[in-house]
Amino acid sequence: MFGLTTAIQHYAWGSHTAIPELLRIESSEGPVAEAWFGAHASAPSLCRGADGAARPLTEVIAADPERVLGPDVRARFGDSLPYLLKVIAADSPLSLQVHPHLDQARAGFAEEEAAGIAHDAAHRNYRDRNHKPELVFALTRFEAVCGFRAPRRAAELLEGLEVPLAQQLRALLAARPHADGIQAAFTHLLRPESRAGAQAIAEVAAACAARLAAGSPSPRADRTVVRLQEAFPGDPGVVTSLLLNPVTLQPGDALFVPAGGVHAYLSGVGVEVMASSDNVLRAGLTGKHVDVDQVLRNVDYVAAPPIRIAPERFHGATRVYYAPVDDFELSITRVEDDRVHPLPGRGPRELLCLDGALTVRGEGDQIRLQAGEAAFVPASDGSLHVSGAGVLVQAGVP
Repeated sequence: MFGLTTAIQHYAWGSHTAIPELLRIESSEGPVAEAWFGAHASAPSLCRGADGAARPLTEVIAADPERVLGPDVRARFGDSLPYLLKVIAADSPLSLQVHPHLDQARAGFAEEEAAGIAHDAAHRNYRDRNHKPELVFALTRFEAVCGFRAPRRAAELLEGLEVPLAQQLRALLAARPHADGIQAAFTHLLRPESRAGAQAIAEVAAACAARLAAGSPSPRADRTVVRLQEAFPGDPGVVTSLLLNPVTLQPGDALFVPAGGVHAYLSGVGVEVMASSDNVLRAGLTGKHVDVDQVLRNVDYVAAPPIRIAPERFHGATRVYYAPVDDFELSITRVEDDRVHPLPGRGPRELLCLDGALTVRGEGDQIRLQAGEAAFVPASDGSLHVSGAGVLVQAGVP
């Protein structure tokens, strides 16, 4: 087993305090948005062995992939760790975005490689060949918009807004009250030839604010529009939020976002696990690179409620969140009685102690974790057991 250090990501929407306090690390001058635990090439974690030496997790895997990953994971995913574990802390809204499907990720990566675009270029869309379905587990109240509303419901929200842009969108939805209508409205908002100007966006936001003050039938939707207009005035993503499902997670809730699912996280702290990818296609609500054409290639327009993942119990102390993908699963173990509890899974696992002090034992090895500390467990360590008192996050492969 290896102690695992995090790779910190500083983005403007991050929190100055949440991740430093949770992981017991020094605060920095800028906001801390994400803490990565994994082997993605752009920011691999460091592994500390018994000798105290630190090596990138990518090197540890490459040195002995059969022992570290195990034959099953290698057969399915090759010589790479298929998932990436993160802690995310959003003090302000993230970009309106979508993640590519696997075929599109491979094609997009190949196109940008052929074009000679550097992997770290600001306008690069595809930084790897992988898709990026993801699951977020809320540690605090967590707000988001995710996936499209039913077209009729979106039309109802727009009906009470007597401004030209809202009525244009409502007409598109009323004419085609199915996925084609959602596609037409979404495309109308984003494409350069049809997208509304800042004044039209501001008119919709002002109408939502007025409706909110008068006693809105949909206060959460109207508040979201007002909030996004304050953060990103005139951005089409402000009005696009009316087409999307609002989501509020309480601590302990989990949300799955499939590839192709349009979403934006608005606020909160959570643990994320995803396919090992950094492919983000942005449609708006950001100062970063936006590529509408790539977004529209990858969007799933079928209306569906947000996918909340209900946990399954494993030996009482552990809740396992099984996402509908092969790349990852997440479990949360709460140990309060100092008894020894089995952990689910085998294969390569990452562990993060959120609270307390815990000892994790494998077949011939063990590691002690304090709150904020993480570990990487090779497949060769077999089944695991945990004891002590605290909360343990485990990411693994189904």
